Amino acid sequence: MKRLAILASGTGSNALEIIRHFKARGMAEQLSLVASNRESAPVLDAARAEEVDTHVFSADDDGFRNLQSRLTEAGVELIALAGFLKLIPPSFLSAFQGVVVNIHPSLLPKFGGPGMYGRFVHEAVISSGETRSGCTIHVVDEEYDKGPIIAQFQCSVLNGDDAGSIASRVLSLEHYYYPRVLERLCRT
Repeated sequence: MKRLAILASGTGSNALEIIRHFKARGMAEQLSLVASNRESAPVLDAARAEEVDTHVFSADDDGFRNLQSRLTEAGVELIALAGFLKLIPPSFLSAFQGVVVNIHPSLLPKFGGPGMYGRFVHEAVISSGETRSGCTIHVVDEEYDKGPIIAQFQCSVLNGDDAGSIASRVLSLEHYYYPRVLERLCRT
């Protein structure tokens, strides 16, 4: 079974759902660490409270080289981005070819790319008149939100929805499905 690391920059609600899911499934030993490029990121405190190792790194080439060494030493074979918005350097992706995954709050390829995160995605969904939204789990490559799609999960866009209501519905999908897809990837 593969060992998992999580990269996050913010509050870490997806990271916390992943941690809790893995613990509930008896897979706590597969959680290698939660790493962040922000020393003050609340996700680090949440991970520590769940007794998961943490690591802070700078999001420059040296920081990613240090992170790569730490992950390699820990035997990490799968890396999940959970609210990590920095572009991953090609050298890091080369070292972890095809095993860095992300979740995006839209049905890619729609509403992806630079600047498309959080409320910006949901506002674009509303502006376009879409009747469906959701989340996409995909492999990370050198471009934002362009890697091969692993899975997508949908919800309706309802009359009267605003960015907040869609965000809430999509986040529920993320919290449910992302840990389960990562579990499956760890088991294969």
